[in-house]
Amino acid sequence: MTSSRFVGFPFILMATLFVTACVAVSRERVPSIASDEVAPVGFPHSIRVVRDIPQTFEEREAQITPRVAAATSGAPINILALSGGGAGGAFGAGVLVGWSRAGTRPDFQIVTGVSSGALIAPLAFLGSSWDGVLEEAFSGSETEHLLQHRPLGALLGSSLYRGKPLAALVEHYATDALIRAVAAEAEKGRLLLVATTNLDTEQTTIWNLTSIAAQGGEQGRKLFRDILIASASIPGIFPPVLIRVEGSGRQFEELHVDGETTTSFFVGPEITGFLPSATTSLHGSNLYVILNAQLGDAAETTPIGTLAIVKRGIAASMSSGTRTDLQIAYFLARQNDLNLRVTDIPSAYPFRGALELSPSAMKPLFDYGVRCAIKGQAWKTPLAVEEAAESIPSTQVDKVRCPAASGRHAPNLQATDAPEQAGVATPAGH
Repeated sequence: MTSSRFVGFPFILMATLFVTACVAVSRERVPSIASDEVAPVGFPHSIRVVRDIPQTFEEREAQITPRVAAATSGAPINILALSGGGAGGAFGAGVLVGWSRAGTRPDFQIVTGVSSGALIAPLAFLGSSWDGVLEEAFSGSETEHLLQHRPLGALLGSSLYRGKPLAALVEHYATDALIRAVAAEAEKGRLLLVATTNLDTEQTTIWNLTSIAAQGGEQGRKLFRDILIASASIPGIFPPVLIRVEGSGRQFEELHVDGETTTSFFVGPEITGFLPSATTSLHGSNLYVILNAQLGDAAETTPIGTLAIVKRGIAASMSSGTRTDLQIAYFLARQNDLNLRVTDIPSAYPFRGALELSPSAMKPLFDYGVRCAIKGQAWKTPLAVEEAAESIPSTQVDKVRCPAASGRHAPNLQATDAPEQAGVATPAGH
């Protein structure tokens, strides 16, 4: 299944109003080469999968799943999927930190991330010992300066805001030490996967950051960081990232942007049900999905103004896409007997939007995620997520109930607990 939504679409509409004044930057022509025959220069094809080519998933799954299963030493596989959401990433970061403090956070054999979730993913992958870095990165003090306007950026460039602040943020946290730590996990069979969108082909590209980190060298470090930057580069907001690739004896550049352009989150290694047959080695695994967004904003009058319309358009697109991807994950879980738990920012929370990157917006959201995870009230079933989507918003954060304070919730598990022993309802039970 291929998603065609485009969260940057409102910005493209805005740019077309000025199309006669725009100056396009010329690029070399992208050749017509099958996507599965192309790879970044100096890297094997196995470091990435293009989501629109189903046959590659059968081959890759057969190689990957046994290694992941071996990493658990016979215990159930734990999978964490982190969605996009911009400033909403503060929620997911808070949930992870609170989960650690509660002493119930498991080790994950597979971590996937999209957009802001891609920036969280390496820190989540490396475990609780990196929680201090996670809190620093997503409580607002390091993100408030990300949106730096470019003079005439929409007219003469590729984005409204400069790309250097986002690149600097990624380089600050995706250190050589972090990349080496990710590389050390590659031999254990663990997987760190993030998504970007190839604008030239309009396809989701899934990157294996564990393999890229393991290759090492300056090439590996640069590609690792470039992918993280691209995955969070909302089209029209931040500049796209050019990645040099080769295929059929030719070299050229691909244009990559925010993974949420085409998917809000994804599940690995099956990648949201692309494989035609069930993966028996994943049966009984635990799938955790953190939605760094709200599934439905409360109804309100949208002002007739460019910025207000753009923000509302982004929110509507993200909400619609996330609902679709959550349904895919739900049916994947039912098909493969996965224990699915979900958490999201409740509609009652006074979320100020994906672009509200100030500490005054992100720190309370981070603290809210911490509080709910510590109380064991973060995780619930997909059906409970849908039921709570129409909650009446509150003006006070401390009055907002945690995601699983009521309804069909799934309690946090001890890392050694089996799902059936902890009383967690599996998707098949609904």
